[in-house]
Amino acid sequence: MKATKTLPWVALLLTACSPEEMAPLGDPIRVNQVGYYAKESKTAVIEPEGWCDNYRLQDATTSEVVWEGPASRTSTTPWNEKQHQIVDFSAVTKPGKYTLWAGKCSKEVSIEDRPYHDLTAAAIKAFYYQRSGTELLAEHAGKWARPAGHPDTNVLVHASAATKQRPEGTVISSPEGWYDAGDYNKYIVNSGFTIGEILIVYQFCSTYFDNLKLNIPESNNQTPDLLDEMMVNLRWMLTMQDPNDGGVYHKLTTPNFEDFQMPDQCQQPRYVVQKSTAATLDFAATMALAARIYENREEYKDFSKKAIAAAQEAWKWARKHPKTTYRQSDLNAKFDPDVNTGEYGDWFLRDEFFWAATELYFTIGKRNYLNEAASYSSKIYTRPVWGQVDGLAAMEWMIQTSFGYSPEAERFGNRYANKVTEYCDSLLLTLPTSVYDAPYGNHPRDFGWGCLAENCCGNGLSLLFAYRMTSDRKYLEAAIKCADYLLGRNATNYCFVTGFGQKPAMHPHHRVSASDNIDDPVPGLLVGGPNPAQQDHAEGYPSNEPDESYADVTDSYASNEIAINWNAGLVAFIGWLDAEVMK
Repeated sequence: MKATKTLPWVALLLTACSPEEMAPLGDPIRVNQVGYYAKESKTAVIEPEGWCDNYRLQDATTSEVVWEGPASRTSTTPWNEKQHQIVDFSAVTKPGKYTLWAGKCSKEVSIEDRPYHDLTAAAIKAFYYQRSGTELLAEHAGKWARPAGHPDTNVLVHASAATKQRPEGTVISSPEGWYDAGDYNKYIVNSGFTIGEILIVYQFCSTYFDNLKLNIPESNNQTPDLLDEMMVNLRWMLTMQDPNDGGVYHKLTTPNFEDFQMPDQCQQPRYVVQKSTAATLDFAATMALAARIYENREEYKDFSKKAIAAAQEAWKWARKHPKTTYRQSDLNAKFDPDVNTGEYGDWFLRDEFFWAATELYFTIGKRNYLNEAASYSSKIYTRPVWGQVDGLAAMEWMIQTSFGYSPEAERFGNRYANKVTEYCDSLLLTLPTSVYDAPYGNHPRDFGWGCLAENCCGNGLSLLFAYRMTSDRKYLEAAIKCADYLLGRNATNYCFVTGFGQKPAMHPHHRVSASDNIDDPVPGLLVGGPNPAQQDHAEGYPSNEPDESYADVTDSYASNEIAINWNAGLVAFIGWLDAEVMK
């Protein structure tokens, strides 16, 4: 782990309150540390150590008091009876820098017209920093420039993936793509989900995303930077399909996780392992979706044809092998070498068939795919996560309904519009008594592995769909509150995105950030978030309470790892939110 140094903003916070006034987890004022929209709601949460009868907001430049008043309500954490005061200063609409005072304690507050523009761009560019087999030049990566590692031009076919045409030890080339998370492996299941979530939302707000400039090597071409970056991983995914039968390898991996060292220092051999139904279906869905998105992009004019053909071959393989699941312990009992990296095992595949058939229908238009989608469709709405992709399919049906694709699309889309609205109405019921004034974080089950992406961003994304399907602003306003939680108005007092806020995550479980001898981690990465299971047993957890079980230390893979699917949730949610508010 890298040595810690005290940053200037830390020193300011330490002097803002005397030790006896400090809350156990930091200063007592919880705010959105990135910024509040000028014309939307603005609340802060005050821990008991900062309670007072009258709070005030001052202009940071002139010291003019622009708002003052008592707390609007008191909230109580239901699992431990901790109390908090909610301070509402939504009446202040002038963009600027302010100081919120709670007795003798203070916190910087930013009100802006576009507080999430830079955040969204950084969250997308984080994928660039995850590129495999690519040298990151200083002109694009700044101080995070690094040599290329893992070219993956000499990848071995693992015994579990051997066929007559490609026997064990066959060398194949599978370059590019993104490192999956804090490790250096590449996984089809998670890659498919990641690109799928981003491109599905992209369809609703393409103009917003197209205008984001990321300063990546492809920035000067005619394709928007977001689509250029997605293509880096799409090209890799195409190499993971066996051209002899259409099946897709589950992952490209080393036998064991690498040590905490830079990519160019890694020496383990790399393998493609067993083909799986989940990987093949996620591949089929992603390729069918991407084929539509890139159809008219000159730089990638040949991609769409390849992607459509690849998607159809993958579908055929999955129909022939509907239950080929990836179970790593079973493989290790049969084949050498043992593989002990991320499993991404999924043994319930109805949702993958649903998503793949859905995307194939909207890309190709054949009724057989519509019938398949109908046979696998879910009767409920669930937030999308990598192992449960019903939500991605449901979102696609809602989008295509709004585009007027077909009467069949309208029928399915209306079903899911009603279901997502019902789900979001249940979230709204928590707001009057919510702990940190958000439709997230009000029950212990909200917290766990990857909770900030899957639950917090997932709730926010669901609320945006409800808003788009109903035009009722209550859903948009609730989505904004999810962002507030993510960016600092929470029990830990952390902004959970690296490089942003007054107290950002500084030591993510991320091999590059921990090994590059740079104090600041790679920016724009969303960490997993509070996880009361604390499976890593790392030192640094301040508490066992569900919403406080976060340790900003490299060893805490259970609460502080990063992952491409989690960043996909951040990009999809925050980007779409910003696009909606800025209309």
